Formats: sequence, structure tokens, C-alpha cells
Amino acid sequence: MFIITADQRDSRNNDDLVPEGILAAARIGGARLESAPDRTAGDELQLATSDPEAALAIALHLTRIGTWCVGIGVGPVEMPLPAIVRAGRGAAFVHARDAVERAKRAPTRLAITGDEEATDAESLVRLLVELRDRRSDEGWEVFDLLAEGLSQRAAAERLGITEGVVSLRAKAAGLRAEEAAVPALGRMLGRADADR
Repeated sequence: MFIITADQRDSRNNDDLVPEGILAAARIGGARLESAPDRTAGDELQLATSDPEAALAIALHLTRIGTWCVGIGVGPVEMPLPAIVRAGRGAAFVHARDAVERAKRAPTRLAITGDEEATDAESLVRLLVELRDRRSDEGWEVFDLLAEGLSQRAAAERLGITEGVVSLRAKAAGLRAEEAAVPALGRMLGRADADR
């Protein structure tokens, strides 16, 4: 199981982003969530999923925003999960607490705790987050349009630029590298969860 615990950064000086984070996590995770995202302690949210791709997608979204420290705990949990995720128990919950505390000290704002496979996944996911952190606004603009399913030609038309410029922005943003890395990282996270 994958337990995500995300802590809002600098919450004392900013608006409460937990409701927005809960909605985004629910939208991204959808039916792949085992337990609905919920507020845990003050400025934290938590959720459970058995789907490694969902865990990765939610973590990447929250780190992109820059206002969250994200911990992913990998391991067994007591089943059945309670209706409220924060009442859950098991190694994955303990790992998630460790991970979010480590994420608060990490430049990438993300940590994964579990077995050796989880440690390996953490290293590679952090590399991806570093790549994403360097992406320009123009690169994100192209990323978002392609993620909607638009072709580079359609994205160029929408942006009012040439297809060649879209291609250059995609290359500078490392979109092909991310496109190749995300499925591989999902598989690696899946192997880290021995309960799957």
C-alpha cells in the first residue's frame, strides 16, 4: 500500500491549501484511491492507494505546486482500511510519517520510505522532480497542453507559435525524458510494495 502524507509548507504565513490539495488528489487518484484524501493534523493531508501510478501522479502534482512536502510510505497496512484514513495503522503509515519529515529537509520536497526498492525509487523520483523544478513557464505550458492530449501542431496553434518552437520548448523542458521515466518509476514503486 502507498500512504501519502503531504504537509503544507509555511502554512502559518499562507492560506490554508489543504482543501485544494484534497480536491486535486481526489481528482488525480479517482477510483484508484483506497481511502479518500483527508485532512490529518492541521496543515496536512493524507490518502491511501494500492496503485503506484496514482501515488506517483499525486506526488508529482503536489511537488509541482511547490507548496507541499510530500512523503510516500510503502508497505503493509491493517485491513480493512478505516473509513477515515488518519485512523489507519500499519508499516506504510509509519513510513509515510518518516518520509514527510525527511521531505521537509529535502530540496525536492519529496521522500519515499519503505524497503530498499523504495529507497531506489526515491532517488530516481527526486531526479525527476529536479528536472521538473527547472522547467520554465513556457515548458509547463507545452506540458499541460500535451497532457490534455493535444498534438504538438494543435498546441502550437493554441499558443500562436510555430510547431518548431513547441518542439524546442518540449526538448528544453525534458518532456520526452519525463514521458519515458514516469511509467518506469511507477513499475519500480509497484515492486517496492510487497503486498501487491
